[in-house]
Amino acid sequence: MNFSQALEQVKAGCRIARQGWNGKGMFIVLQPGYPDGVQANANTATAFGLVEGSRVSVRPYIAMWTVDQQIVPWVASQTDLLADDWEIAQ
Repeated sequence: MNFSQALEQVKAGCRIARQGWNGKGMFIVLQPGYPDGVQANANTATAFGLVEGSRVSVRPYIAMWTVDQQIVPWVASQTDLLADDWEIAQ
């Protein structure tokens, strides 16, 4: 599928990936965020100059599960946007 179709699948709650990605097990998801707020942990408080435990609202974003099993915010490259090898990830 193309990126537009893949994005619709992400918005519907699916995990998606590209056949052309080198890493096994990589995929992206929609992280729905915390519109009603969540308490800032120590890392977040330090990074943003907040008091630990402060309530912060987090907007939705797309995140990737990486080959080394970590979560990272993700932004599509030009190649990703124009690719037709998107698929539902298992």
